[in-house]
Amino acid sequence: MENHIPVLLKETIENLNINPSGTYIDMTLGGGGHAEAILNELDDGELIGFDQDEFAIQQTTAKLSKYPNFFAIRDNFIYAKERLADIDIFKVDGIVFDLGVSSFQFDLPERGFSYRFDNELDMRMDQNQILTAKEIVNSFSYDELVKIFFEYGEEKFARLIAKNICIKREEKPIDTTFDLVDIIKDALPQKVLHKKGHPAKKVFQALRIAVNNELGILEESLQKAIDLLKPKGRMAVITFHSLEDRICKRFFKKLSVIDLPKGLPIISDEEPTISLVNKKVITVSENELENNNRAHSAKLRIIEKN
Repeated sequence: MENHIPVLLKETIENLNINPSGTYIDMTLGGGGHAEAILNELDDGELIGFDQDEFAIQQTTAKLSKYPNFFAIRDNFIYAKERLADIDIFKVDGIVFDLGVSSFQFDLPERGFSYRFDNELDMRMDQNQILTAKEIVNSFSYDELVKIFFEYGEEKFARLIAKNICIKREEKPIDTTFDLVDIIKDALPQKVLHKKGHPAKKVFQALRIAVNNELGILEESLQKAIDLLKPKGRMAVITFHSLEDRICKRFFKKLSVIDLPKGLPIISDEEPTISLVNKKVITVSENELENNNRAHSAKLRIIEKN
């Protein structure tokens, strides 16, 4: 956790327009970088952090124990609205989503997220859940694997990779990250293997998204989060790949306009649900990239509740 570097931290904190007496939610507590920065802006306000990862909760709660106005809830952020209601919090001043996988999850080999370490295929953010990456690659059909790799990883060689997985798992179970990396490499054309970047990156991303149902819960969670915001409350969302960013962009655009029939002389005094704080997406500065290469694909969008 010492190596945790929060992404787009300065831009996030500045655009949240923090009220020192307000209530704030970090939906993706992780290593606590954004949470600590918010806490440093608060006086008698409070911050509640959510994470479904037990390790993250334990480590970050210990790290932030000096702040009496912080506490953590171990759960998926899709249930944040209900869990906050349990403690009589129904409206908040600001919310942060950092949708990247925490550095410690990639850096702990036993979590099975990374193609850099040889360990059992896992990729669960909530280690109490049953479905793992190992189960997907060993039991899902060829068509299901193609769909996952193509839709969640945007992998154009999805069919070749899925076919090779189905062949190899007949010989023996695919147990580890390196087992899968070898199968992916074996399926790809040589010209692809010589390109920059790891050949397994897209498939590993796709499996992680599938294991944790990341895209399936994102839009519902964004709507629930907007419902939680007070008028003038702000929400910052940091994404790390085009699929997440596309969901956020479309969702925010839909809520930031009033959809009236075209060509009709209608004047409406109805106000959109939200306003876009930044019309253009905020990306990482060159200076930040020098210190944290993992931030290269990060994008920040901020909205304000009307």
